[in-house]
Amino acid sequence: MKVKEIMTKDVATLNPEDTVERAAQLMNQYNVGVIPVCREEEVVGVITDRDIALRSVSHGENSRNQTVREIMTSNPVLVNSETEIHDAARIMSERQIRRLPVVENNSLVGIVSLGDLAVESRLQDDAEKALSNISEPATPSV
Repeated sequence: MKVKEIMTKDVATLNPEDTVERAAQLMNQYNVGVIPVCREEEVVGVITDRDIALRSVSHGENSRNQTVREIMTSNPVLVNSETEIHDAARIMSERQIRRLPVVENNSLVGIVSLGDLAVESRLQDDAEKALSNISEPATPSV
């Protein structure tokens, strides 16, 4: 099974010059925790709710003035729409990420998440393995 068969095709995007506030508004509007950052259709980064919390809010930054470029993850891990689901799950597990932007000819065509794998009964083992590696507990420094 290929990524294109289970990916979400309608994906909200931002550009690097959008504000962090706009990113948070889109996340709220679409009920998502990650948004690809694109120049035209090319993915140049991703911004997550965690990026906003740790790289902006916790530093007291003004989300109305701060740009997505300042806190996004550059050079994100991408997969091609023809990638096998098992390979996507392995990548998620190895890189400890829950969502992968999907591209064709360097253009964004969708996003595949660990949740997409989990709802496919024949892919639940892959989702379980990936989640167990992604969700390794961290030891808080107190």
